[in-house]
Amino acid sequence: MDNSDKLRKILQPQVPEHSLGYCLDLWTKTPFHFKISRSRKTKLGDFRYRRDQSIQTITINSDLNRFQFLITFIHEVAHLHTFLKFGYNISPHGAEWKSTFQQLMQPMLTPWIFPRDLLIPLQRHMKAPKASSARDLFLMKELSKYDSIRLEDNTCFLSDLKPGIQFELSGRIFKKGETRRTRVLCEEVGTGRKYLIAQLAKIKPIE
Repeated sequence: MDNSDKLRKILQPQVPEHSLGYCLDLWTKTPFHFKISRSRKTKLGDFRYRRDQSIQTITINSDLNRFQFLITFIHEVAHLHTFLKFGYNISPHGAEWKSTFQQLMQPMLTPWIFPRDLLIPLQRHMKAPKASSARDLFLMKELSKYDSIRLEDNTCFLSDLKPGIQFELSGRIFKKGETRRTRVLCEEVGTGRKYLIAQLAKIKPIE
């Protein structure tokens, strides 16, 4: 089994069916090492450019649904293309990367790949892509509908809760405070300690 067959076997259960050929073509034209990583709270995927290596490495979290996996895959491949073309003395998510990401995503922005309920927020997101799709709250909420683990009846996203309301997260009780970009400053009831919690954290409101 050659490397392309190995990559096909890895990607096939991870991306939408009709995007597999495109993903393999990206690898064929610009090869890279690819690994699926355990879930990481701080990032969905990773690309690190090393000047001492001719073949670079891309990793993507294992717990992403097919559509988020595809977006993240192309996001990281865009980093590879950008650094190979422009070098490493550029901003990781600057104009060069944004333009490259937009070009690589364009063939995928079709109902053949993404359901229409995802296509609209994704097309909007791609007009000015952020450093992480996780920073686009509306897109992430739509993507979450396709997660293997869905919201339970008594849970919601922290972003949907009004400030001052208490909620449970991982067996601990917090009170929602002010929102700061993609995170919310919350106070743990009982200790008074403050924590920044992701707006997309799945929580249980306390009535």
